[in-house]
This record gives sequence, structure tokens and C-alpha cells, in this order.
Amino acid sequence: MIQVQKINTLSGHRDCVYTLEKSPNSTQFFSAGGDGVVALWSLENPEIGDLIAKVTNSVYALCTEADENTLLIGQNFEGIHRIDLQNQKELKSVKITDAAIFDIQFYKNEILVACGDGRVLVLDRVLLAVKKYLSASDKSARCIAIAPKLGEFAVGYSDSLIRIFDLESKTLKYTIQAHKNSVFTLSYSLDESFLLSGSRDAHLKVWKTEIPYQLQEDIVAHMFALNHLAFSPDGRYFATASMDKSVKIWDAQSFKLLKIIDKARHAGHGTSVNKVLWTQYQNQLLSASDDRLISVWEIDFGADG
Repeated sequence: MIQVQKINTLSGHRDCVYTLEKSPNSTQFFSAGGDGVVALWSLENPEIGDLIAKVTNSVYALCTEADENTLLIGQNFEGIHRIDLQNQKELKSVKITDAAIFDIQFYKNEILVACGDGRVLVLDRVLLAVKKYLSASDKSARCIAIAPKLGEFAVGYSDSLIRIFDLESKTLKYTIQAHKNSVFTLSYSLDESFLLSGSRDAHLKVWKTEIPYQLQEDIVAHMFALNHLAFSPDGRYFATASMDKSVKIWDAQSFKLLKIIDKARHAGHGTSVNKVLWTQYQNQLLSASDDRLISVWEIDFGADG
């Protein structure tokens, strides 16, 4: 029997919290949102967050470069900032788009940026210079998931499609008629045998990658938009976050719902839950919401965990 307990509520943001990101230090994480503030929090001493950066526009996307001890910040309608985490100083900033920046991921020496104008920008990781524009849709590119073993990456778009690109050549390999509305979140399972997708249509879909992107499960996961999903560190479970104000815990093998975390049951969020982050630190799960708060959850799977 899964036990869930809220062990902390972190406040400090003055607008909706849109994103959470891991830190190179497993006891810490970053948050950002509508106030343009990027904060660093300690899970060991979570009461006070440290200001890492402040930008003039909202922030939907952060990406840690652990090997360099740097953080990439996506400033909407502007560009990318790279922060030296040791000295908490900006190393470089580049204006790359007039659109919103919905996701940032990197692989080897390249950075992939999903933009509100439908383009995915491929940047040289060292120079932060645009190498290539992937213009597969005129609707927003909302999320990116990378599968190194498959040599592919998936992009979810607001035209309801998922497009699969070759990781090296960046050529389009597959187009999936995925959802009935915007695809907000994508994640490959740890062994890359499945791609999970979540949408504004509230459905969670599971795609088998061995038979290229064959639909295995179609689950009505939430009442309203499924905003984000994240796997547990061991890959056995995943969490989904929704506009319906709830977080749900799922079994990653059977895709069965195991637990609902909401305001009535666990003093959860009062508004849309935008992001979840499952940490290495004591298996704690984080959730960020339009209510300007970050909740810290202790998840105990008991003997089965």
C-alpha cells in the first residue's frame, strides 16, 4: 500500500511556478516561473530558496548541464542564459527567438530548444549558436524527449502530433497522429522500450518503440490537461501532473493508477499542477503549481517499493 505525505510547502515565487529542474547536487533542485525568478532549493533545508537569476520575462524551461556545473535558462520571447552554478554568475546569453521557449534538452555537444513558433532550434553547446532550425510545424513545439540508445528524439507539438527525429542527422523519421490536442509532455522509459505522452486532451498514451511507435495504451488519466510526467529514479513508477489540480502515481510496467494526490486527500495544490520532479533524494517527489507553491512529497511504497 502506497503512503503519501506532504512534508514541505515551499513559497517564495510571486507568480505561477512553471518548471522544476534537478541540480548536479542530488539534495538540491531549481524552480522558475511567471515572475522570471530562478531559485535554488535544498531538500535538506528547504525553508529558504536562493536566487540564482532574475530575467524580465517568464521562464518555462530550465536544463542542468551537470558535467559543466551550469544551468540553461529559457527566457520567453528572448533566448538562453547560461549560469555558472559555482559562482552563480551568467556566463553567456544569446537571443535566439521571439517566441516562448517551452523545453530545453541537450545531447553530447548540442542543445535542442522547443519554441512557440513551431521550430526546434539545434544549438552548438559550446558556442550557444544556432546550427539548424527544424521547422516541421507552424504550431508550438512543446516538449522534447531524447532516446540515446535508439538514436532518436521525440518532439510533441500543439498540432496534436508527435514527430520523431534522427538524433544525429536531425531528419524526420516518423510522424505520429498522437492526441486530439496539444502534446504537453513526453518521456521515454529508462530502457527506451516505451515513449509516454500526455496532452491537453487529458489522455496518457504509451507507445511501443520496438514496433516503431505502436500505440499500446490509451488512458484517460485526468479530468483536464495532462501537463507533465516524470519517472521515478529507478524507473518503476511515474507521476503525472494535471490542470485538474492533482498529481497521480502510476506503475511503469502495468500502467495502472496507484495513487491520487490532491487537495482533499493530501492537502495538495489548489490550482493547476504544472510540473513534477522525482528526485534522487529519499525518493521525494516535487510538484509545482499555478498557486505559486512547490510541494514536497514523501512517497513510501512499503514492501513492494
